[in-house]
Amino acid sequence: MTTAAMTPADLGALWTLPGVYAPQADTRLLARALHAEGLAADMDLLDVCTGSGALAVLAARMGARVSATDISRRAVMTTRLNALRAGQRVRVRRGDLSAPWGGRTFDVVVSNPPYVPARRTRPPLRGRARSWDAGRDGRHVVDRICAHAPSLLRPHGVLLMVHSGLCGADTTLRQLTAAGLTCSVTDRTYVPFGRVLTQRLPWLRAQGLIDVGDDKEELVVIRAERS
Repeated sequence: MTTAAMTPADLGALWTLPGVYAPQADTRLLARALHAEGLAADMDLLDVCTGSGALAVLAARMGARVSATDISRRAVMTTRLNALRAGQRVRVRRGDLSAPWGGRTFDVVVSNPPYVPARRTRPPLRGRARSWDAGRDGRHVVDRICAHAPSLLRPHGVLLMVHSGLCGADTTLRQLTAAGLTCSVTDRTYVPFGRVLTQRLPWLRAQGLIDVGDDKEELVVIRAERS
């Protein structure tokens, strides 16, 4: 079992089908949080919105029993292939959030969901943008994870979720606290705007989400624990 941080080389070794979210800064930030949390061999972990499976494979390397879900068939296939190439066991099922696991609970739930604000009220049903577009406030999936988290976690279980500051860390903290979890922002970083945000900067500024002159996006990790 290794506790070395996920490196760019690790991310580069992962394979993604076209249309599957490729690991980047938010993936690395959440990987750092996962290492800080520590995983034991008797822990069950669920990776929601697994994408390439980067975090699922990392958790398996750390010794956890890993389950993963994604609504994208291509993401499920990508995760299975990356787990196979890494020699790690990851159980992957296609479906919405935790639905494929039928009421199971976990010691750790980790998620890098779609969180980018978009012009559309609801996220697209298909295409590459489904990996990041999350409604006009960027919270379409984040809100649902907040609502489901208490029923997914065992006593003292932990949710680790990364999302953009554009969709409101304070809102996430309020929702998780109202759901009975103890939560905080445990890590953050600032990264230059990527292609998607750069393309929609005029709209984001018109919505008051980005100030003129801002050139970096805040990413935050939310940690929430069930008592």
